[in-house]
Amino acid sequence: MAQVGVGTEAPKGADQLFNGKKRSLNKNWTYWEGPRIAAELPIKWEIVEDPIDKGQAVSANDPAAAGGKYGAADIVTKKKYTDFRLHIEFLIKNEGGNSGVYLQNRYEIQILDGDSTTHGMAAIINEKAAPYVVYNGLGKWNAYDIKFRAARFDENGKLSEKAMTTIYFNGKKIHENVSIQKVWGGPNSGLDGGRDGGEGITNRPGGIKLQAEGHEVLFRNIWIERLKLEKPNTDF
Repeated sequence: MAQVGVGTEAPKGADQLFNGKKRSLNKNWTYWEGPRIAAELPIKWEIVEDPIDKGQAVSANDPAAAGGKYGAADIVTKKKYTDFRLHIEFLIKNEGGNSGVYLQNRYEIQILDGDSTTHGMAAIINEKAAPYVVYNGLGKWNAYDIKFRAARFDENGKLSEKAMTTIYFNGKKIHENVSIQKVWGGPNSGLDGGRDGGEGITNRPGGIKLQAEGHEVLFRNIWIERLKLEKPNTDF
């Protein structure tokens, strides 16, 4: 098994998407220009001191997303991905803190303090809940380690295999080879959200997106490794 959990370093050849520095943020990320976009570059997500360890982190509390207006100030990687291994660390400062990690800017892995449902912490949004006990709690760093295989299409462009993921949460495997059924949340949520109720998945690659919903959710140590997964298996 690959190393997983808080503090896992990027393997050789991986892209370091965020290392705590403003330069890293602006180099690798931009605002997602969805239908509800209300923010303007440069990115207003603030670089803050890491409240636990040395170094810095970035806060998702963009003023344009005040009141929980998702899609107004979400940030997405400039590079787009198909199959990959992703590592991301987050810290929620206050009760009810809400954000999300979007795979291919389509499929949300939820970040939500206080919720253990299929819409809650570490859930594959609206489809599969995760064991809430794995969450380290407020004011502590948490880590998602995600292996993802994008949807596949036949020669006529018809969906033949749904997207699939395996996820570790703080070093514990919580989802194994789970097929993701659709894009939830409509066009304001991500790519293809407005196509056939989220079921009209296309073969466009997408970036990694982080959600701004007006909460103090911090992120650090984000890296991604491109993969080529020929078989429908994401276990690791």
